[in-house]
Amino acid sequence: MRKPMTLTQKILAAHAIGHPRPWVEAGDVLRIKVDWTIASELAWNGMARTWELLGKPAVHDRERFYLAIDHTVDPVTLASDKRAQKLTQLSRDFAKESGIQHFYDANETILHTRFYRDLVQPGEVVLGADSHTSSHGGMGAFAIGLGGADITAAMVLGESWIEVPEAIAVDYEGELPFGIGGKDVILETLGKLGRNTVAMERSVEYRGEAVRKWSTDVRFTIANMTAEFGGLNGIFEPDAVVADWVSRRNSHNDAGRYFRADDDAPYLERFRIDLSKLGPVIARPFSPDNVFGVETMLGMELQGAFIGACTTTEEELVLGALVLEQALAQGMKPVATQKRLVVPGDLAIMSHLRETGLLAIYEKAGFRVGPPGCSMCLGIASERAEKGEHWITSQNRNFENRMGEGSFAYLASAATVAASATMMKVADPRPLLAGVDQERYAELLRRKNRLLPEIRTTEPEVAIAPAHAGGAAGAANADAQVLRGGVQRFGDSVDTDAIIPGDFCHLTDLAEIGAKCFHFVRPEFVGRAKEGRNVIVAGEGWGSGSSREHAVWALKGAGVQAVIAKSYAFIHKRNLVNEALPYLVVKDEAFYELAGEGEEIAVDLAGGTVTHVGSGRSFAAQPLAQVVQALAREGGLVPAIQRHGNRVFSVLSAG
Repeated sequence: MRKPMTLTQKILAAHAIGHPRPWVEAGDVLRIKVDWTIASELAWNGMARTWELLGKPAVHDRERFYLAIDHTVDPVTLASDKRAQKLTQLSRDFAKESGIQHFYDANETILHTRFYRDLVQPGEVVLGADSHTSSHGGMGAFAIGLGGADITAAMVLGESWIEVPEAIAVDYEGELPFGIGGKDVILETLGKLGRNTVAMERSVEYRGEAVRKWSTDVRFTIANMTAEFGGLNGIFEPDAVVADWVSRRNSHNDAGRYFRADDDAPYLERFRIDLSKLGPVIARPFSPDNVFGVETMLGMELQGAFIGACTTTEEELVLGALVLEQALAQGMKPVATQKRLVVPGDLAIMSHLRETGLLAIYEKAGFRVGPPGCSMCLGIASERAEKGEHWITSQNRNFENRMGEGSFAYLASAATVAASATMMKVADPRPLLAGVDQERYAELLRRKNRLLPEIRTTEPEVAIAPAHAGGAAGAANADAQVLRGGVQRFGDSVDTDAIIPGDFCHLTDLAEIGAKCFHFVRPEFVGRAKEGRNVIVAGEGWGSGSSREHAVWALKGAGVQAVIAKSYAFIHKRNLVNEALPYLVVKDEAFYELAGEGEEIAVDLAGGTVTHVGSGRSFAAQPLAQVVQALAREGGLVPAIQRHGNRVFSVLSAG
């Protein structure tokens, strides 16, 4: 007899190496086989550093590492920006040297767009050096973002480790009105349930009768923004809709495994959301859960409109064009501005939009058309918002300075952005959506009159091995250590964009990147750290947002000795482990009342306690997993691999 499992648990069980029983459960530390690793040129910049430290080993499977140049590039930056040129060349050189099959050069695709459409299959394990790797859960894969060191290790070893997460279920009810799509659904979910709350570090399984009618594009957007929700991964059960999409491919179409969560799967919590009356919503700055109905913002002046980024699918791009077509047909004349931009996610999508006349509609409505890339969502290429500008955008993040220093981003669906772009004022798209020919819409997306295939669900086959005794992985850094330092105090949901802005993610030297730590939002941080305030004390969700390991490098380079918080974003916490920067989880509110800015504290890493020096009061931290302790003793992931080679995850998973 095995215990019931969630969908995520079944995928992990099927990929577990040397597990002692035919099921997995929350808290299990697994050594797992990895089907795919993926990265961008911005991530490869840091990964190259790890790869070189490991001695440039061969890629485990050259057909299973996917590299796309998308984060920092557009024609202007490629021609004039030495940083973008360096990052691009670094990726090109590696692709040539390693012989990887799936390399996509500058402005061919956005990292997640082509991978989702052409390659990922249900039931696979995908690790990506980007937080929005969660997108591929829309196709029924277990897909998570991790830091570059983890991805490099998986790239060369073909395996990794994972602590099985707790899981929640979000059950959607009600039929979506036409034109209300994935972006509205996930923003509504964030607005109701909150960012970095119920989903924090958990698997989020999106369920309910409503989802059966949703396209793979709708599912992509929701799974994509699980990163903003705070989840480790977001996933939909693969069904006939997924099987239909996969069947259209010329390759990567015959290895899917269609698992189902058990009826009594162990979800920690379940949340029901009725979508039958959902309308267009907008997330105001500076958080994706700061959500309001569009009707509360009608007429607000805008300085820019952007339709693009990985979360904006072909479906949204088509609908945006049809909304603009209706606006033009009704006699609306676009106000003069150069600050409308549409960026399709892949050259194939761009070609389809061009062939069907939809790009011409965007251009007639005053949009400039950019080549595939992250563009304004990251705000580090040539396209960026100016200080004080308010942009409505179909991207996924609206953190401070995200689109450009001092700018304000309002998140919405492409339909809402399109409706607002004509007069550059927030507008409700529903009057324009009412005029859209829904049959033509289906034809444009190649969905009309398609018969969905039957699928065969399956159960995971678990390779069971005898239980092994735990033991120390090594004592490279095992000396007892007590750190003393002054506090720099932070609140909740401090994101990695704040810790190290994207403008500086081309840096890898610790001193250089450390000098830019909290550059925009707390410029005094580095100076205070050098004066001895070198312990961070923060609230919930420390390190949320991007997967960039550069955030940990920046903290180390600035002189930070330890981080103490109530909770951490999963990827950032794992990056702290990989880089051997000590962290502790302390829940006691009394500690946070005492540990104010500038207060001195002592951190006993071996004992797992934190002492407020002034009062003498000590507080216990939560115990760390054995694998985390083992990595700390090794001095981080790279020293562990250097010491143990391809046995590293076998050794670490044993504690």
